Amino acid sequence: MTRLRTARLVLRLFGAADVDPYAEMCADPEVMRHIGAGEPVGRDVAWRQIAMFIGHWTLRGHGMWAVERQSDGRLIGRVGFMHPEGWPGCELGWLLAQDAWGQGYAEEAARAALAWGRDVRGIVSPISLIRADNRRSVALAERLGAVQDGEIEFLGGPARVWRHSA
Repeated sequence: MTRLRTARLVLRLFGAADVDPYAEMCADPEVMRHIGAGEPVGRDVAWRQIAMFIGHWTLRGHGMWAVERQSDGRLIGRVGFMHPEGWPGCELGWLLAQDAWGQGYAEEAARAALAWGRDVRGIVSPISLIRADNRRSVALAERLGAVQDGEIEFLGGPARVWRHSA
């Protein structure tokens, strides 16, 4: 599993110490408003997500990184690739704690992940699945150079497909 560094962040494998801070993010209604069914999830679901992120690296050779702020070592989110069975494509996704929004962390981490995916793993055209009313994520996808490529029914609601072409 690859560890990446950016100017302000460390992208690393999730571990047991991340369960509580990640569960706090997943319990925040505003953070989860556009994720999955749009509702907060409990610690048990957060734990299973972390287990899936770790297993994804073994099964696919890529996955979600825990995003840690270098200045204080705090877990502030996740970014990376997901492509489990039944997914509509290899997805570049992100989720950050609400108090980390608006500081450029998501873009910084997503750019690093996207470059690594292209250069190291040969992921040439990942997608991002974004709910239409998630303006922050739409704006980030556009800054990353993604273009809208249709709409699908996904995890209980419509999601727009944003394609990150090389």
